[in-house]
Amino acid sequence: MIVEYSKLTSIDGPLIAISGVRDASFEEIVEIAMDDGEHRLGQVLQIDGDVAIVQVFEGTSDISLSSVKVRFTGRPLELRLSTEILGRVFDGLGRPIDGFGEIFPETRMDVNGSPINPISRLYPRSFIQTGISAIDGLTTLICGQKLPIFSGSGLAHNELAVQIVRQSKTTGDTKSGFAVVFAAMGVKNDVADFFRQSFEDSGAIDHVVMFMNLASDPPVERIVTPRSALTAAEYLAFKQNMDILVIMTDMTAYCEALREISSSKGEIPSRKGFPGYMYSDLASIYERAGIITNSSGTITQIPILTLPNDDITHPIPDLTGYITEGQIVLDRDLTQKSVYPPIAILPSLSRLMKDAIGEEHTREDHGVCSTQLFSSYARVQDVRALASVIGEDELSETDRLYMEFGRAFENEFVAQGPNENRTIETTLDTGWRLLKLLPPAELDRVDAETMKKRYYDNAD
Repeated sequence: MIVEYSKLTSIDGPLIAISGVRDASFEEIVEIAMDDGEHRLGQVLQIDGDVAIVQVFEGTSDISLSSVKVRFTGRPLELRLSTEILGRVFDGLGRPIDGFGEIFPETRMDVNGSPINPISRLYPRSFIQTGISAIDGLTTLICGQKLPIFSGSGLAHNELAVQIVRQSKTTGDTKSGFAVVFAAMGVKNDVADFFRQSFEDSGAIDHVVMFMNLASDPPVERIVTPRSALTAAEYLAFKQNMDILVIMTDMTAYCEALREISSSKGEIPSRKGFPGYMYSDLASIYERAGIITNSSGTITQIPILTLPNDDITHPIPDLTGYITEGQIVLDRDLTQKSVYPPIAILPSLSRLMKDAIGEEHTREDHGVCSTQLFSSYARVQDVRALASVIGEDELSETDRLYMEFGRAFENEFVAQGPNENRTIETTLDTGWRLLKLLPPAELDRVDAETMKKRYYDNAD
């Protein structure tokens, strides 16, 4: 029997306390009816005896201690799902906000979900082509991988996210198709409009599911947004056998909302005021990516983080780096040189890359080309440091060639237009063309057979 409670014990920020509660459950959804007819949703956060602590998704403003009716529904927050969600826009709780009406569901799924059981996981080995050379060639994205983007305030991570959504595709068998689930958390109205308009103008919206949480929305909704997005992704991947790319921006806004809610609950803070359980909370999100047995679908994640004060040792990127399988780092110096996308090559890596490139996946020379480009560009940094001391005119002939290679690498390989979609063949061919700026003796990571095929036979 469902019981209504007509009085609150206390209100503290986004939290309300209700006493005399019986048979309540953790993460149970609560319906709150106010005197003016407005209805809000909440979720049980904590149960202490007969007192239930509920976080209200829409906030507690205008809620009275006595003029309210609270009803415990006996179920968790669920998402209404069908293939109709493709091309639709939802708020953080999964409610349609695009004006096209409600979803007629095939099923309902609990948004809380759970990380994939390691026993059920399959090892990722399929390549996702983003059309961006710095990613495809050097930090290759793999189906089922978690590859975050570490950015800074004012850098081009939003533009990069849009380009990835617009251009990404799997190579080979795509099962029932490829789609993108895009979750924006704590973004301003103009940024939300930019995302939506960009997807509509390019036609990409047809294979995108958007979850939008604005900066003006309550922090509590921000906590649910990535879980709603991942629930939609799990339905499309594991029920409809699709390859799903989940892009979540900005995870820093998510973690700050987590800190705010933790503080309102009176929990003891950890580093920089964030809750001590932030690692496990982030893991509960990131570990919902992967490939599982008995399904041909995949979930790949690209979480985007803006680094506070460009500090990569901050708790948010630090903990994210422990859980995920590499990172793509955006660089402020490249941005000042007008290089787009401003991807810093040397601190970026993809830990699963080696198992999904080569003859059966991309091209047989991919690994060799990538390794040599990394090595040569690392030498460029040493030469630039030397030139800053003695001057470029005093460099040896070989060092001057490295300086030329570095400039060409940044301007022709890393840099590309926001609408330029390069194939993996174009990316690798560009890499070899730039490596020919260096003497053959400097290419110490390339075997003789590949040198003959890629360096000498195709010489300009």
